Amino acid sequence: MEPAYTIRAIYSNEWGEAMQLAWDTFMIYESPDYSLEGVQHFHAFVKDETLKKMFLKGEYQVWGAFENHIMVGIVSIRNHGHISLLFVDTDHQHRGIATALLQNLFSYAKNEMNVHEITVNAAPYAVDFYHRIGFIDLSREKTTDGIRYTPMIIHI
Repeated sequence: MEPAYTIRAIYSNEWGEAMQLAWDTFMIYESPDYSLEGVQHFHAFVKDETLKKMFLKGEYQVWGAFENHIMVGIVSIRNHGHISLLFVDTDHQHRGIATALLQNLFSYAKNEMNVHEITVNAAPYAVDFYHRIGFIDLSREKTTDGIRYTPMIIHI
């Protein structure tokens, strides 16, 4: 059965919507695990004009999952193989959307970037998900700028 969603690179006019989806989802699932400093740091990241300029120049790739033309999930990659953002709207979680977004990212990384390993700094809420996908921990949980994360890697 075909999924009820499609995955594609987001358009420049969808940047704000993608970052809002990341922010809204972060606030529900991740902010309770973070200090005020961490929440402020993440907010600054999704509002960063430099990041948007990198996206517009093609230096920062972002894909969206769309259901009936509505963005329900996003994934992004930077620095030649590092997952920067992976978020799925609350009402669309546990449907395989995050996994499909990652499979799309893995295919792009291998075929377009010649990258064979992907890293991520997994938020506490996402650690088990990344383990199920096949990521392994590179070290114990760390905290930088108030952001808690476990560095992970997967070979693709």
